[in-house]
Amino acid sequence: MKKTAAQKGNPELIEALNAIEKEKDISKEILLEAIENSLVAACKNEYGKADNIRVNLDRETGEFHVYQDKVIVEEVEDGMLQISLAEAEVKFPGKALGETVSLEVTPKNFGRIAAQKAKQVVVQKIREEERKVLYDQYYTKEHDIVTGMVQRYSNGNYNINIGKIDAILTPQEQVKGEDFSAHERIKLYVTEVKDTPRGPRIIISRTHPELVKRLFEAEVAEIQSGVVEIKNVSREAGSRSKIAVYSNNPDVDAVGACVGVNGARVNAVVEELYGEKIDIVEWSEDPAVFIEHALSPSKVISVTVNDDPTEKSAQVVVPDYQLSLAIGKEGQNACLAARLTGYKIDIKSETQSLA
Repeated sequence: MKKTAAQKGNPELIEALNAIEKEKDISKEILLEAIENSLVAACKNEYGKADNIRVNLDRETGEFHVYQDKVIVEEVEDGMLQISLAEAEVKFPGKALGETVSLEVTPKNFGRIAAQKAKQVVVQKIREEERKVLYDQYYTKEHDIVTGMVQRYSNGNYNINIGKIDAILTPQEQVKGEDFSAHERIKLYVTEVKDTPRGPRIIISRTHPELVKRLFEAEVAEIQSGVVEIKNVSREAGSRSKIAVYSNNPDVDAVGACVGVNGARVNAVVEELYGEKIDIVEWSEDPAVFIEHALSPSKVISVTVNDDPTEKSAQVVVPDYQLSLAIGKEGQNACLAARLTGYKIDIKSETQSLA
């Protein structure tokens, strides 16, 4: 019996799929299944129904075969779904009433149809899989820092290349006063990775407080090992940040570990943040002690924490000459301390507290 074009095989297709699997890391089996599914849909035009149609693509030779499953009956009422017992006894000896048999019904022009469909499916599937691979790759970077290269500045936005994809640093996520040049490499915090039909969309930020946290994690070995923890970060991007740190080892100074020898570690972070000031304070489970530390560099005389835990407020008394330092320019120091501790802080000078 002479083979049709579909039955003669298509070794070029198999070779192409093998190459795609190797070069693009897309499973050959996924591509083969997608081709088979598309061919089943194509057969629907030929047979009217696709429920009992199967397409088999030989994984070694590339041969296509179309099969139609039919139930053996005494009298055929639907030729698309049924085969008579008499015909079945000839074509499928030993098969009985009610059993299902598979008839090969590969069309003569199926080779051409299959080749066209295979090409369409492979192109589409490559795009889908590449998009999926990219998304999976960048999804692991969500809530982490990446290094990007500035491509250009346009309409208030920076176009940043972060490897295999470009992301937009919008004005809302830019630090006021930071000005980047083309090809400059900068650190960015990935706030979110979205899966879209056009590929992953990466939301990046230079203002997020977690950027400070991740930069310290990268610089401080004691944080990486778990000996030192960053408990919280409060930030006025581009101006000042406060971070609260704690040591799980009494022999390790958490603040000193983050500062580094001659300030090397904190200076590396400051440099990455283009001069942003950073206060590193020791965290304490005692709110009064923590609030005192958080108001650094101001000195504190006393801290009285409200007994009602739901209100979370505290009254702080500082030396008269320290009042402006404790509050900070435009209230920045007090505001950052409040955010860091989670307490509403009322600051008074020693004279005011006695009045």
